[in-house]
Amino acid sequence: MPVKDTEKYLGATIESVLNQSFQNWELIVINDDSTDNSLQVLEEYANLDSRIKVFTNPNTGLLEALRFGYSKTSGTLIHRMDSDDKMPVSKLSLMHDEWIKHGKGSVVTGGAEYFMDKAEVGDGFKRYANWLTEVSRTNSHAENIYRESVIASNCWLAHRDDFDKIGGFEPNTFPEDYDLCFRFYQGGLKIVGLDAVLHLWRDRPDRISRNWDVYKDNRFFDLKIHYFLSIERDSDRPLVLWGAGKNGKDLAKLILSQESNLTWVCDNEKKVGKDIYGIRMERFKKIKDLNDPQIIIAVASPDGQKEIEMVLESWDLIAGDDYWFFA
Repeated sequence: MPVKDTEKYLGATIESVLNQSFQNWELIVINDDSTDNSLQVLEEYANLDSRIKVFTNPNTGLLEALRFGYSKTSGTLIHRMDSDDKMPVSKLSLMHDEWIKHGKGSVVTGGAEYFMDKAEVGDGFKRYANWLTEVSRTNSHAENIYRESVIASNCWLAHRDDFDKIGGFEPNTFPEDYDLCFRFYQGGLKIVGLDAVLHLWRDRPDRISRNWDVYKDNRFFDLKIHYFLSIERDSDRPLVLWGAGKNGKDLAKLILSQESNLTWVCDNEKKVGKDIYGIRMERFKKIKDLNDPQIIIAVASPDGQKEIEMVLESWDLIAGDDYWFFA
């Protein structure tokens, strides 16, 4: 658990760990150059419970804190926690018991909820948490991974051997939690979702996802295209991009920087036939003329996505194998 200036939340966070129904844990805490009284609070808890071990980050920064903290762990199963969130009382127990059923080669996750102490959580955060919980309930991680991160940043449990195999916290990639999610997937780990809310995210005005530059464009298309081309792309199959709005144009630029053959389609008659970035926009029915295409869908509207999915399913195309939503 990395800690930076979260003194006022630490009590609730650590108490939620102490109150777990599963008690065979160690909590490795890394103080990351806090300027408030976080270190004092941490040391007080460490003096009360020997399972809590406090260290100071020798190199400041979130990734450095995560790496240093991981180097101090002795546990077989690895989990990450943030210093302003809370654990439901049965979190570790449910994750541990489910992991035991599957063993090495699996990573266990679940749903999440946001909370705020004195204000209402924003609709966008609520939608993401609800969507994440539904993905976990239905175990539909593979077909949804290019929409958003399908594993909450503090809601996974993996064997340390599997964690080491996929690179742990080593890559210098942000957002680090979404990159880790992709690496779990790329590494062939079975993502096991539980039908339960297993993490409580604290929303607050100064949280990093609201303030760091890397989160300003939260579509993360660079990351998504990188992993799509690495994991899914079959160069023997035609590549199709569906969507001519801002998402489609931004994705087209990224794809064309790495791949020259792209069929670009939409259902907007005003854009059909136009040349954009040197590509002639086609009607979406062009897909039927292609042999075994791979389709990236850049349409953001939920209603539009449902319509597109109905069309593709009527053509016997399969989500997560033939087409992927990127928005």
